[in-house]
Amino acid sequence: MRILVVCGAGASSTFVAQRLRQAATAAGRDWQTAAGTEGTISSAFADLILIGPHLAERLSVIRDATDTPVALLPSDVFGDRDGTTTLAIVDAALSAAPPDAATSTHLPSTAKGTP
Repeated sequence: MRILVVCGAGASSTFVAQRLRQAATAAGRDWQTAAGTEGTISSAFADLILIGPHLAERLSVIRDATDTPVALLPSDVFGDRDGTTTLAIVDAALSAAPPDAATSTHLPSTAKGTP
């Protein structure tokens, strides 16, 4: 599993990606995580893209720019110090995905009240 975590400048997403990788490893999963910006999405090779909460207004644009499933992270994601909450968000996003998630562009958002 390859997951790209996207934020405005790539700094915050680096912490989320590192913590997610650590939580996945602790759970026995061999996942690769990377941080990026919105500009890296089109060239990214990922199975899932996680979008920082501050990019919520760009969610539909981002989904339209990629064939990779996209999920919006909740506003409290940066407080997830051990990555387990983010891991649960990924699991929920993947379980909500259609059977052929690699071709789906519209996963449900993980944040309440978000399209």
